[in-house]
Amino acid sequence: MSDTSTASPATALLSPVPLFFVFLWSTGFIVAKYGLPYAPPLTFLLLRFLGVLAILAPAIVLLKAPWPRGKVGHIAVAGVLVQAGYLSGVWCAIKLGMPAGLSALIVGMQPILTAFAAPLLGEKVRPRQWLGLVFGLAGVGLVVAAKVTLVGLSWQSLALCVGALLAMTAGTLYQKHFCPRFDLRSGTVIQFSASFVVVLPFAVALEGLGWDFAVVNWTPQFFGAWAWSVLALSIGAIFLLFALIRRSDATQVSSLMYLTPPTTALMAWLLFGEAFNLLGLAGMALAVLGVVFVVRPSKN
Repeated sequence: MSDTSTASPATALLSPVPLFFVFLWSTGFIVAKYGLPYAPPLTFLLLRFLGVLAILAPAIVLLKAPWPRGKVGHIAVAGVLVQAGYLSGVWCAIKLGMPAGLSALIVGMQPILTAFAAPLLGEKVRPRQWLGLVFGLAGVGLVVAAKVTLVGLSWQSLALCVGALLAMTAGTLYQKHFCPRFDLRSGTVIQFSASFVVVLPFAVALEGLGWDFAVVNWTPQFFGAWAWSVLALSIGAIFLLFALIRRSDATQVSSLMYLTPPTTALMAWLLFGEAFNLLGLAGMALAVLGVVFVVRPSKN
C-alpha cells in the first residue's frame, strides 16, 4: 500500500482524512466508558488485539500483503509503545480512579513533548508552531477545566497516566524515525501481535485472566464496545495514524491530539448529557486555532 499523494504535509493535515482520524480516535474514551464496566482493562485490550489479528492475519495472506523485511523489530517496538504502553496506561489509570479530565490533560501534553524531541528527527519547530502548541494545550485545559479534580487520584494512577503519555510520545517518534513506511496490513499484524505478547502476562498476573476469559461479562454493551474498538479504533484510526506519520512531521501529527479532548467532550455531551459549556466551546476554538498554527507554519 504505497503513498502516492502529492499533497504537501500541511495540506494533508487539513484535509478530511485527519479530521476523520480525530473523530475515530476520540471515540476511544467513549468505548472505555461502555466497555470497562464489563471487563478488566488489560483483558479488554487483549480481546481487542485478538479481534484485529483475526481480521488482518487472513487478509495479509489472501491479499498477499508484502512483509516488511528488515523492519519487523522496529515496527514491533513502535507498536508495543503505542498499543500496549499508551492504551494500557490510560485504561488502567481510569480503572484505578484517575479522573477523566485530569487524564485528558496529562495525555494532552504529548504534542509539547514531541516538539521538544523533534530535533532528534531532524525536524525544526518554528516559533509560530510553538505558539500553536501553547494555544492547543490551553484549549485542552479550558475544555477539561470543569472535570479536573483530584478525587480518586493516587500515585499509581498518576504514574500509569504519565507512563502512557511517555509511551505514546516515544512510539510516535520511534516509528517516524525507524520505520515510517511499511505495508499497513502486515505492519499492523506485527504491532498487535507484539502488544498481545507483552500485555498477556500482566493480564494473567494482575486480573486473574484464564483461558476461558471468565473475568469478562459478555453483555451486548461489551460486544458493541469491543467491535467498535477493533474495527473503528484499532484498524480504522491506527491505519490513518500510520498514514499521517508517513506523510507529515511528528510535531504536526501529534498536534492533532489536541482536538481529541474537545471532540470527546462534545460526544459525551451528545451521548451522556455531560456538561459542555461556553468555556468548553472557547477551549475547542483555541485548540483548533493551535492545530492550524502547527500544521501551517510560516515560511520564514
